[in-house]
Amino acid sequence: MLRYIFRGLIDGSLSALGVVIGAQSASIGVIIAAGIGGGIANGLSNILGAFTAEKSEAERKLAEIQKAMIVHPELRKTELYRDMLKSTILSGLADGVATIIGSLIPVIPFALALILHINKTDALIMAIVLTLALLFAIGGYMGKISKGNLILSGFKMAVAGIATALICTLIEKWIPT
Repeated sequence: MLRYIFRGLIDGSLSALGVVIGAQSASIGVIIAAGIGGGIANGLSNILGAFTAEKSEAERKLAEIQKAMIVHPELRKTELYRDMLKSTILSGLADGVATIIGSLIPVIPFALALILHINKTDALIMAIVLTLALLFAIGGYMGKISKGNLILSGFKMAVAGIATALICTLIEKWIPT
Protein backbone atom coordinates (compact mmCIF):
# COMPACT_ATOMS: atom_id res chain seq x y z
CA MET A 1 0.00 0.00 0.00
CA LEU A 2 2.87 2.33 0.83
CA ARG A 3 4.16 2.11 -2.75
CA TYR A 4 0.84 3.47 -4.03
CA ILE A 5 0.95 6.34 -1.55
CA PHE A 6 4.51 7.24 -2.53
CA ARG A 7 3.72 6.90 -6.21
CA GLY A 8 0.71 9.17 -5.81
CA LEU A 9 2.61 11.79 -3.82
CA ILE A 10 5.39 11.86 -6.39
CA ASP A 11 2.99 11.97 -9.32
CA GLY A 12 0.76 14.62 -7.79
CA SER A 13 3.54 16.93 -6.64
CA LEU A 14 5.51 16.77 -9.89
CA SER A 15 2.49 17.19 -12.16
CA ALA A 16 1.13 20.10 -10.11
CA LEU A 17 4.59 21.67 -10.07
CA GLY A 18 4.53 21.52 -13.86
CA VAL A 19 1.10 23.14 -13.87
CA VAL A 20 2.09 26.02 -11.58
CA ILE A 21 5.30 26.63 -13.52
CA GLY A 22 3.41 26.55 -16.80
CA ALA A 23 0.75 28.91 -15.47
CA GLN A 24 3.13 31.35 -13.77
CA SER A 25 2.26 34.18 -16.14
CA ALA A 26 -1.41 33.92 -15.11
CA SER A 27 -3.01 35.41 -12.02
CA ILE A 28 -2.47 33.71 -8.68
CA GLY A 29 -6.12 32.62 -8.66
CA VAL A 30 -5.72 30.92 -12.04
CA ILE A 31 -2.53 29.22 -10.86
CA ILE A 32 -4.33 27.89 -7.77
CA ALA A 33 -7.37 26.76 -9.78
CA ALA A 34 -5.18 25.09 -12.41
CA GLY A 35 -3.04 23.37 -9.79
CA ILE A 36 -5.99 22.08 -7.77
CA GLY A 37 -8.05 21.18 -10.86
CA GLY A 38 -5.11 19.38 -12.43
CA GLY A 39 -4.36 17.58 -9.16
CA ILE A 40 -7.94 16.39 -8.74
CA ALA A 41 -8.13 15.26 -12.37
CA ASN A 42 -4.79 13.47 -12.03
CA GLY A 43 -5.88 11.85 -8.76
CA LEU A 44 -9.17 10.62 -10.19
CA SER A 45 -7.32 9.35 -13.24
CA ASN A 46 -4.90 7.47 -10.99
CA ILE A 47 -7.77 5.94 -9.01
CA LEU A 48 -9.33 4.66 -12.22
CA GLY A 49 -5.99 3.64 -13.77
CA ALA A 50 -4.71 1.84 -10.69
CA PHE A 51 -8.05 0.14 -10.11
CA THR A 52 -8.30 -1.00 -13.72
CA ALA A 53 -4.71 -2.25 -13.90
CA GLU A 54 -4.82 -3.95 -10.50
CA LYS A 55 -8.20 -5.55 -11.21
CA SER A 56 -6.95 -6.90 -14.53
CA GLU A 57 -3.89 -8.35 -12.81
CA ALA A 58 -6.01 -9.86 -10.03
CA GLU A 59 -8.37 -11.39 -12.59
CA ARG A 60 -5.40 -12.89 -14.44
CA LYS A 61 -3.99 -14.39 -11.24
CA LEU A 62 -7.39 -15.74 -10.31
CA ALA A 63 -7.76 -17.37 -13.75
CA GLU A 64 -4.30 -18.98 -13.35
CA ILE A 65 -5.24 -20.36 -9.94
CA GLN A 66 -8.56 -21.64 -11.26
CA LYS A 67 -6.90 -23.26 -14.28
CA ALA A 68 -4.33 -25.01 -12.06
CA MET A 69 -7.05 -26.60 -9.93
CA ILE A 70 -8.27 -30.09 -10.76
CA VAL A 71 -11.86 -28.99 -10.30
CA HIS A 72 -12.65 -25.58 -11.76
CA PRO A 73 -14.82 -23.89 -9.14
CA GLU A 74 -16.09 -20.34 -9.58
CA LEU A 75 -13.48 -18.45 -7.57
CA ARG A 76 -15.29 -15.13 -7.86
CA LYS A 77 -17.57 -16.25 -5.06
CA THR A 78 -14.69 -16.95 -2.66
CA GLU A 79 -12.92 -15.07 0.09
CA LEU A 80 -9.82 -15.02 -2.13
CA TYR A 81 -11.65 -13.01 -4.77
CA ARG A 82 -13.15 -10.62 -2.19
CA ASP A 83 -9.67 -10.05 -0.71
CA MET A 84 -8.19 -9.40 -4.17
CA LEU A 85 -10.99 -6.96 -4.98
CA LYS A 86 -10.61 -5.16 -1.64
CA SER A 87 -6.86 -4.84 -2.20
CA THR A 88 -7.48 -3.52 -5.71
CA ILE A 89 -9.90 -0.87 -4.49
CA LEU A 90 -7.65 0.20 -1.61
CA SER A 91 -4.56 0.48 -3.81
CA GLY A 92 -6.45 2.58 -6.36
CA LEU A 93 -7.82 4.87 -3.66
CA ALA A 94 -4.42 5.19 -1.97
CA ASP A 95 -2.79 6.13 -5.26
CA GLY A 96 -5.46 8.65 -6.23
CA VAL A 97 -5.90 10.32 -2.85
CA ALA A 98 -2.11 10.58 -2.41
CA THR A 99 -1.91 12.14 -5.88
CA ILE A 100 -4.44 14.79 -4.89
CA ILE A 101 -2.61 15.47 -1.62
CA GLY A 102 0.74 15.62 -3.41
CA SER A 103 -0.67 18.07 -5.94
CA LEU A 104 -1.53 20.50 -3.15
CA ILE A 105 2.12 20.87 -2.13
CA PRO A 106 3.15 23.17 -5.04
CA VAL A 107 -0.17 25.05 -4.80
CA ILE A 108 0.05 25.94 -1.10
CA PRO A 109 2.56 28.78 -1.59
CA PHE A 110 0.20 30.45 -4.07
CA ALA A 111 -2.68 30.22 -1.60
CA LEU A 112 -0.39 31.78 1.00
CA ALA A 113 0.56 34.44 -1.55
CA LEU A 114 -3.09 35.50 -1.73
CA ILE A 115 -3.40 35.64 2.05
CA LEU A 116 0.01 37.10 2.92
CA HIS A 117 0.45 39.22 -0.22
CA ILE A 118 3.57 37.39 -1.35
CA ASN A 119 4.59 37.95 -4.97
CA LYS A 120 4.24 35.18 -7.55
CA THR A 121 7.97 34.72 -8.01
CA ASP A 122 8.49 34.06 -4.31
CA ALA A 123 5.48 31.73 -4.30
CA LEU A 124 6.92 29.83 -7.25
CA ILE A 125 10.29 29.47 -5.53
CA MET A 126 8.52 28.22 -2.39
CA ALA A 127 6.50 25.77 -4.51
CA ILE A 128 9.68 24.36 -6.02
CA VAL A 129 11.43 24.16 -2.63
CA LEU A 130 8.44 22.45 -0.96
CA THR A 131 8.15 19.95 -3.81
CA LEU A 132 11.87 19.18 -3.68
CA ALA A 133 11.68 18.77 0.11
CA LEU A 134 8.79 16.30 -0.27
CA LEU A 135 10.65 14.37 -2.95
CA PHE A 136 13.84 14.31 -0.87
CA ALA A 137 11.88 13.00 2.14
CA ILE A 138 10.20 10.28 0.06
CA GLY A 139 13.52 9.30 -1.51
CA GLY A 140 15.19 9.21 1.90
CA TYR A 141 12.43 7.05 3.33
CA MET A 142 12.63 4.69 0.35
CA GLY A 143 16.39 4.52 0.90
CA LYS A 144 15.77 3.60 4.53
CA ILE A 145 13.29 0.87 3.58
CA SER A 146 15.68 -0.61 1.02
CA LYS A 147 18.61 -0.34 3.46
CA GLY A 148 20.34 2.09 1.10
CA ASN A 149 21.86 5.49 1.61
CA LEU A 150 19.12 7.84 2.84
CA ILE A 151 20.84 11.02 1.65
CA LEU A 152 21.73 9.63 -1.77
CA SER A 153 18.22 8.22 -2.27
CA GLY A 154 16.69 11.54 -1.25
CA PHE A 155 19.05 13.43 -3.52
CA LYS A 156 18.21 11.23 -6.52
CA MET A 157 14.50 11.86 -6.01
CA ALA A 158 15.09 15.60 -5.64
CA VAL A 159 17.09 15.61 -8.89
CA ALA A 160 13.99 14.25 -10.64
CA GLY A 161 12.10 17.25 -9.24
CA ILE A 162 14.80 19.66 -10.39
CA ALA A 163 14.74 18.14 -13.88
CA THR A 164 10.94 18.46 -13.97
CA ALA A 165 11.10 22.10 -12.85
CA LEU A 166 13.78 22.93 -15.43
CA ILE A 167 11.95 21.23 -18.31
CA CYS A 168 8.65 22.89 -17.39
CA THR A 169 10.36 26.28 -17.04
CA LEU A 170 11.95 25.89 -20.48
CA ILE A 171 8.59 24.98 -21.98
CA GLU A 172 6.90 27.93 -20.26
CA LYS A 173 9.59 30.32 -21.55
CA TRP A 174 9.55 28.81 -25.03
CA ILE A 175 5.82 29.09 -25.64
CA PRO A 176 4.64 32.68 -25.99
CA THR A 177 1.78 33.75 -23.73
